[in-house]
Amino acid sequence: MTVKKIIWLWRAGFLAVSFMLLCATGCGHTIWEEVEKEERELDGSQDTVEKGAEEHSREEDKVATLCLDLYKEAEEEHTMADLDTIGRIIKRFGDQGYAAVDSRNQLDMAAAQQVMEFCQRVEAREEAQATIVEVDYQGGFIKYDFCTKDGDVTVTRRRYQYQNGNIVGEAAVSYQAEDWEYTEEGYVMFTGGWPSQELYALELSGEEEHAAFRVQPLEERCRELNRKYVLPVGYGKNNMFLVNWREEDFGELNFYDLYDIFYEKINGKPVPYVMDDNLGVGAIYQIPKDEFEGVMGTYLHIDSGTLQSKTTYQSQNSTYEYRPRGFYEIENPEQPFPEVVDYEENGDKTITLTVHVVYPQANDSKVYVHQVVVRPLEDGGVHYVSNQVLSEGEHGEERWHTPRLTKEAWEEIYGSSDESIRNRDFGQTR
Repeated sequence: MTVKKIIWLWRAGFLAVSFMLLCATGCGHTIWEEVEKEERELDGSQDTVEKGAEEHSREEDKVATLCLDLYKEAEEEHTMADLDTIGRIIKRFGDQGYAAVDSRNQLDMAAAQQVMEFCQRVEAREEAQATIVEVDYQGGFIKYDFCTKDGDVTVTRRRYQYQNGNIVGEAAVSYQAEDWEYTEEGYVMFTGGWPSQELYALELSGEEEHAAFRVQPLEERCRELNRKYVLPVGYGKNNMFLVNWREEDFGELNFYDLYDIFYEKINGKPVPYVMDDNLGVGAIYQIPKDEFEGVMGTYLHIDSGTLQSKTTYQSQNSTYEYRPRGFYEIENPEQPFPEVVDYEENGDKTITLTVHVVYPQANDSKVYVHQVVVRPLEDGGVHYVSNQVLSEGEHGEERWHTPRLTKEAWEEIYGSSDESIRNRDFGQTR
């Protein structure tokens, strides 16, 4: 082997490592193919890679400064998480040719046509590249660069964060998407993972993400109704949208879970009735009748007798027995989110909302479909009237939901509560 050949191989290897560290936009396969051609001149190879690195650096500088003025303005006005601010950032990216969407899928994607064309290329097993900027609500965004060849998709992601008047970019990571799908509901969904030094040291594993970006636009009225009536309840730690019920028959609706949600909506803070510091001890509270019924009556049209029959009511002191969720009722932190896709305003002044359950963790943009009926009130409030599950997919709610313990199950774990209740002062837990 000649000295020139040895130098060429060393430099090619060095350039390969350097290129991976730079994480240039796209697959980079064009550069690798050129490097592998034996007839290529050594100096030409070096010049091409350096030129590509310079172009990449300019691209990243452009991304970092493109919306800097909007972030500075939002910081000054304390509107960093406002939907209007996120919308202006997305529009700015779109005007500059980048597909962009918010991390909660609450706004239409800018330059969505680029992503749709890329998905078509993936399906056709053609070569293509695309970029999506995901704008979050904490003053940052992630730039995803995709490339596809032979049906495989490579993802390069780099997070940017607004800090001290500047946009700071973190190190980029790349991985091959394990699952990639453009769904019938108009979502591009993909999963993948990459090594993480921090996580590997703690868990002998890497980082993983399950991404879901709505590409197809959605009627703004559907989005408004979702944000107003469905999103505030959601699917975490409650079964309001998981079971069938109506005002005439509340079925298996868990009122204690709803109390937690409604209390926080009314008071702007979580319920003060928390689990015991000792996870092996079950905490019990006695909530005054007026307090409990006042919270529930704000969002449900329900009489005292029905509510008492669906809960544990202590008639001797007019209180509702309350057990906070504990260690055995922890749920999967990765929750699905609702998306209103249709609505109908009824003659009785109620609104019927058709809702898709989107679950990125399962790579499913329609785990199931349900209809929620709400009754807007004259004071701006709302009563939830009913829920009906219309169809179920292959990923049931058991993937994320843990039901609250029944009284019998609670006593089996923590022991009988009767004696402790009698010996405790009103409203105390320990």
